[in-house]
Amino acid sequence: MSAEFPTLFARLRQILVPYAKTLAVTQDTPARYCLTGGVHPTHKTAMPVAWVEIGKNYVSFHHMGVYAFPKLRDEMSAELKARMQGKSCFNFKTADEKLFQELEQVTARGFAAFKQAGFLTGNQPSGKK
Repeated sequence: MSAEFPTLFARLRQILVPYAKTLAVTQDTPARYCLTGGVHPTHKTAMPVAWVEIGKNYVSFHHMGVYAFPKLRDEMSAELKARMQGKSCFNFKTADEKLFQELEQVTARGFAAFKQAGFLTGNQPSGKK
């Protein structure tokens, strides 16, 4: 694990912290932070919505909104898309504040799309500063 990973984790965790006001924090360790909430459309149970975790080779940021709403991927920069693994995971080995700021906006749009679709209730942060 890179010595930079805890700093990357802390920065990516910051993106999710404002949403903890209306979602459940189901994990909050030095290596994983997970938000759960809403209702899975099929299983009708609470679902993990977004999380960040330190892995062996990178720090990953997951947001199920990017998976559930493909239009969010269409609106992303090529640089952010290059960090994607699969349909909802972004991997980082080094800090890139420009991409972190874009990820904040994608995250805000993802939570807004979940709320509009009826999967989340309550007030969600706007993601704007």
